[in-house]
Amino acid sequence: MKLNEGIEWAIHCCSILASLPEDAALPARRLAEFFDLPEHYLAKHLQALSQAGLVNSAKGPGGGYRLSRPAANITVLDIVLAIDGTEPHFQCTEIRRKGPSGVDPACYSKPCGIARAMWRAEKAWRDELASISLKEITDIGMQETPSLQIEKSMEWFGNVLK
Repeated sequence: MKLNEGIEWAIHCCSILASLPEDAALPARRLAEFFDLPEHYLAKHLQALSQAGLVNSAKGPGGGYRLSRPAANITVLDIVLAIDGTEPHFQCTEIRRKGPSGVDPACYSKPCGIARAMWRAEKAWRDELASISLKEITDIGMQETPSLQIEKSMEWFGNVLK
């Protein structure tokens, strides 16, 4: 399964927003700068997160994006669905019913085994993502980030959040 790169971007951006002081926000421009991403493309993903109710945006000085609720109450699946939509990834077109061996659709009592296997796998994937909070992802990121990168990040945030 190949996922939209915007999913990675959105999860990283939400992790950064989760790490901000409660009254702080970051504009799309600054989030794009922090990760060296194209601002306009990232802004579309941030809008999708906003429409899904995961982030709020404020205009004006000190404005930008912030999480709409605590990171512990946002799952990775919430972010994935905001960016990628809720439709199943596997779309069965019932090709087994076509061609020279196809028979009347009434002869098929259930979806094919391929479709059922794919849907079970997707359910397991979604269940796993639903079990992981943004807070957990953020905590893991902080534990695994090299100390020099944390220092550089803190300096950058100190300059940006003045």
